[in-house]
Amino acid sequence: MRFKGTDTYIATEDLRVAVNAAIVLERPLLIKGEPGTGKTILAQEIAQALGMPLIEWHVKSTTTAQQGLYEYDAVRRLRDSQLGNDAVHDIANYIVRGKLWDAFDYGERPVLLIDEIDKADIEFPNDLLLELDRMEFFVYETQEIVKAKLRPVVIITSNNEKELPDAFLRRCFFHYIAFPDRDTMLKIVDVHYPNIQKELVREALNLFYDVRDVPGLKKPPSTSELLDWIKLLMAEDMPPEVLRAKDTSKLIPPLYGALLKNEQDVQLFERLAFMARREQR
Repeated sequence: MRFKGTDTYIATEDLRVAVNAAIVLERPLLIKGEPGTGKTILAQEIAQALGMPLIEWHVKSTTTAQQGLYEYDAVRRLRDSQLGNDAVHDIANYIVRGKLWDAFDYGERPVLLIDEIDKADIEFPNDLLLELDRMEFFVYETQEIVKAKLRPVVIITSNNEKELPDAFLRRCFFHYIAFPDRDTMLKIVDVHYPNIQKELVREALNLFYDVRDVPGLKKPPSTSELLDWIKLLMAEDMPPEVLRAKDTSKLIPPLYGALLKNEQDVQLFERLAFMARREQR
């Protein structure tokens, strides 16, 4: 069982090595990288390529580790007891399974995605150390041990919003998805838009990487934003010559809203255009 990428996801050699190493070691694969570099989609593509079911746990700032295991719905049990429902006599009726329980109890080996783990509280990763290491946990209400029938392939993503504990990192295989170079990006664009004009792609990539290289940019555009931008260029039937124009009054790329995502970056390009015009006087 080896991951080789898919027809819709360009995986570099080092990423394929990381995925397969994590599978062999049976350790969670911790994926970091710029937003928009395909970290979340990677889990979906691994599941598709290996013919495995996918279980997704999208972490929020309010998510707790316990929610991934199970929750005891005491309120519903109290309400049922007031209504005379016989279900109250079996506490198991009020145990709500979490995503880890679903993954542990699956009939076949699944891919478990724990997405954006760094959004949660700093103690969140520590609270999952034992469960991810032993692939089991204890349910206090029913006095049972839930143990993985088949150890899932665990993919954990992080946007580096906060540091993860060393004890957690020791239990993971780590890979950083570097921003794609030009050749890799050409392959990515070709996968999504196989019939696009080659000249348009060339000029779009020239302008895209020029934008990313601008000093002081608060949020450089990502791969997903490039794909959105190219889709708009195609929809507007934008000629490549427009992207190649050297007019200093047009330093801001056409349809820039797909690339620049905050007013500070837009203002930065406006200032650069203003300074360029002054130098030409």
